[in-house]
Amino acid sequence: MANRDSGSGSLGTLLAGALIGAAGLGWWLLSEAERRRDQQRQSRSLRMNRLSWTEDEAVEPQAKQRPLRESDLQDKVHELNQAIEDVRRQLESMSTQA
Repeated sequence: MANRDSGSGSLGTLLAGALIGAAGLGWWLLSEAERRRDQQRQSRSLRMNRLSWTEDEAVEPQAKQRPLRESDLQDKVHELNQAIEDVRRQLESMSTQA
């Protein structure tokens, strides 16, 4: 009986570790996306000052790039969710075998 409790404790620890890792990766991806947006804003501001662009000319190229980067982030989040689901299925199959 003690062996079975140890197995469920290990399973819980494994699941908690996977969830914490997934949350950390998700946080990192979001912070990287925010950092890139900030860099783009700073770059746009410098270009506007140097070249005296109008606001419409400065914003237009930026708007074309944003959906691609957001879709990349969404793809990474989707991959992360799939990996979490795979780990969950593996853990469930391990607990039913014990």
